[in-house]
Amino acid sequence: MPADAGQSPGATVELSVIVPVFNEEEAVPLFLEAVPPILRDLGLGHEIIFIDDGSSDRTCAVVEAASRENPNVRLIQLSRNFGKEAAMTAGLEWAAGGAVIPMDVDLQDPPELIREFVRLWREGYDVVYGQRVSRESDTGTKRMSAGLFYRIFNKMSDTKIHPNVGDYRLMSRAAVDATLTLRERNRFMKGIFAWVGFPSIAVPYERPVRAAGTTKFNYWRLWNFALDGITSFSTIPLRIWTYVGLTVAVAAIIYMVTIILRTWMFGSDVPGYASLMVVLLLLGAIQLISLGVIGEYLSRLYVESKQRPIYYVQRSLGFPAHTPQETAPPPAGRARA
Repeated sequence: MPADAGQSPGATVELSVIVPVFNEEEAVPLFLEAVPPILRDLGLGHEIIFIDDGSSDRTCAVVEAASRENPNVRLIQLSRNFGKEAAMTAGLEWAAGGAVIPMDVDLQDPPELIREFVRLWREGYDVVYGQRVSRESDTGTKRMSAGLFYRIFNKMSDTKIHPNVGDYRLMSRAAVDATLTLRERNRFMKGIFAWVGFPSIAVPYERPVRAAGTTKFNYWRLWNFALDGITSFSTIPLRIWTYVGLTVAVAAIIYMVTIILRTWMFGSDVPGYASLMVVLLLLGAIQLISLGVIGEYLSRLYVESKQRPIYYVQRSLGFPAHTPQETAPPPAGRARA
């Protein structure tokens, strides 16, 4: 891969592409074949920042080799696996561009959309996001669960997120800086992007299949991701238990009356058994469920109260020595190379 002609390492960065990676040694070379030519054609000073989220394969070595050939390829290696949301936050904090594009390395975020993103940004939009018009590359179960999540989230939260919109988007510097003011540790980036606002526009696209490798998300991780999203942007799961309690109380009274009438009319083999089971099973189940919901919120309060860094950087590679992010005090969780 040839170095970007006409752009010195110290040139002004106008566009930053941030790419969280985790065990993606097969996908990185394909990404670097597809994306740099598009960025060069735009005529903007640019950088491509890979954030290695604790990979155990040769991902870092592949990015290092690419950085030696292309001075615009940079690496942030986190000290362990902090999760994609934390890795994306690291990329946003280290990006120097006037516009920033987070995207996946597997090329399911079509690189050719970058041209349209930049055109609309130049027209004055602070956020230009890709919206999938088809998810045929996903399994039926994933399509169904994703659609259900978007509906539930938007019903329960005052912050609305657009259906079938992922992290692939262009954000202006103003939008990036506003996003970085939100410092919660349980990070649901789709909700954070939506909460910040700013003038935005959608660019529809067909989502292709993965170029290489396999997805690192399984259904358990997706479930926990959805749970983080809902609890981060809605208190309705807590409030709803007031209404559940009232409903259960009414149902218990009705059932109690039914048991009394049945016992009075037909008698009972074991006096008190039925009413006792109703009270124990019904109220016990309700209490356990409500405690579980309260526990979810309490655990998040516990994590937030510690004020730990969102991530920690083990080392960085390819960043110019005198860029603003190198001379300014490092953000929380950041270590200089």
